[in-house]
Amino acid sequence: MSFRDFLEDLDGAGLLKKVDEPVSPIEEVTARSWGVGPILFSNVSGKKCCLNILGSRHLLARALGIQPSALVRHLAGVDYEGPVREVDSSPFMECVSRPDLSRLPVLTYFAGDGGPYITSAVVTSVFDGKVNACVHRLMVLGRDRLAARLVPGRHTHQFYQAALARGEELPVSISIGVDPLLLMAASTRVPPEKEFSYAAALQGGPVELVRLENGALAPQAEIVLEGYITAERAAEGPFVDITGTRDLVRQEPVIRLTKMMTREDPVYHGLLPAGGEHKMLMGVPYEPLIYRAVSKVAKVKDVVLTEGGCCYFHAVVQIEKESEEDPLRAIDAAFQAHGSLKHVVVVDSDINIYDPHDLEFALATRMRGDEDLIVRPNVRGSTLDPRSVEGMTTKVGVNATARLDKLWKFSRVTPPGLG
Repeated sequence: MSFRDFLEDLDGAGLLKKVDEPVSPIEEVTARSWGVGPILFSNVSGKKCCLNILGSRHLLARALGIQPSALVRHLAGVDYEGPVREVDSSPFMECVSRPDLSRLPVLTYFAGDGGPYITSAVVTSVFDGKVNACVHRLMVLGRDRLAARLVPGRHTHQFYQAALARGEELPVSISIGVDPLLLMAASTRVPPEKEFSYAAALQGGPVELVRLENGALAPQAEIVLEGYITAERAAEGPFVDITGTRDLVRQEPVIRLTKMMTREDPVYHGLLPAGGEHKMLMGVPYEPLIYRAVSKVAKVKDVVLTEGGCCYFHAVVQIEKESEEDPLRAIDAAFQAHGSLKHVVVVDSDINIYDPHDLEFALATRMRGDEDLIVRPNVRGSTLDPRSVEGMTTKVGVNATARLDKLWKFSRVTPPGLG
């Protein structure tokens, strides 16, 4: 499914809101998009722009062609081996020009942002024949320059450091408006060089890539920028991240653009910082990783990263408990699978993990503070957590499961015919 195919699907189902009047790319698009579903603007500085297309679990499940209730189990069962092939051309090559970011409706999301930000781009880099695809936020510095937030230790940063050590610049492609499942794959922690093959496995068909003049590969997209990550650095930020709070200003690498390629009348994809789509893409890919890890130590039924926890910091793990050690092992496995996880709650299979009232019931009736809290102080978490100190935090696991030797005390009684 292409980006446009998915927009047409949403439109056909009556899920795509359309705005025809002119809208400013500076904060107004954010105001009009905040808290709504998929939305398509026809005139943002004269260009088309859409947001929120994967802004909920229902929309993500729709892209996968499954029911939302099956989301985590489905993803946990998908391997990383799908077909990838190089092709000579793609629709994004319809219009080729010198890079000029002022011709794109790049959005300034909030007052106080460091500048306009490209937030939905899949950045593909190539080094020594190895290929990596990842989503990076990119702050506009000028018509042909971007500041890229590269997290140390991640694969793009590793490639970049290796290129610098050779005195080279790192060739990249920046693809905006890609297949939603490819965007999800690029947002997921997968084995090295498996992003495109994982996307193919999710799609159930091959991913086609075009090799650009600089050697980088690019998937089918609405817009593709070609360039190099250079040794130059610039201030990047402030930027509102997944928590809805501002991330730090850092000195980050500058990307020098050499070419811009677009479809005729391209549709720009803006990913709203701290919005539902941001949370779905950043958080949901960790749910199958937690599911797989817990399945090795307990009979796991489901996993969710809760919306109140920014779909990133708080996990609920549902198990079919067989021993009193199962919840403790599940807590350990969840923390190992998602290093940024801060709090995890383990519940029984009769608790609806998508219902905050049911979760609170489990805490109220099945958790005892002096016995069922696992506290791990001074451990590595996430710099996105405002309470962390240089990424160091305290993690808490909660065993909110019924005691097996006294199940009669915990079983809920319902009226006849409603049980």
